[in-house]
Amino acid sequence: MPALTSAEREFVDHYLAVVDLLGRINPANAEATYGALRAAQALVGEAGRLRDALETMLERGEKEVFGDALIQVIRELDGQRRTERLALPDEHPSSG
Repeated sequence: MPALTSAEREFVDHYLAVVDLLGRINPANAEATYGALRAAQALVGEAGRLRDALETMLERGEKEVFGDALIQVIRELDGQRRTERLALPDEHPSSG
């Protein structure tokens, strides 16, 4: 895993937390309204923490957000599978 600054680590952690929460809210995955509501409530806090990490990166002069190292770390942390939960299922033609 590539070496990251502490702000980059925070960015990755909170980015993936936001992805996970959005996956729980996605109607294709949500099992109950209450669970989706709880995920939406938690999303507010996680989005704020993600914003804070990005602000810290900017303040430190870290201008490259989507660099190869960040993408590699996100992939190593199962980011591909986690982001797939954001997609809607393919449409099936109606048989009618």
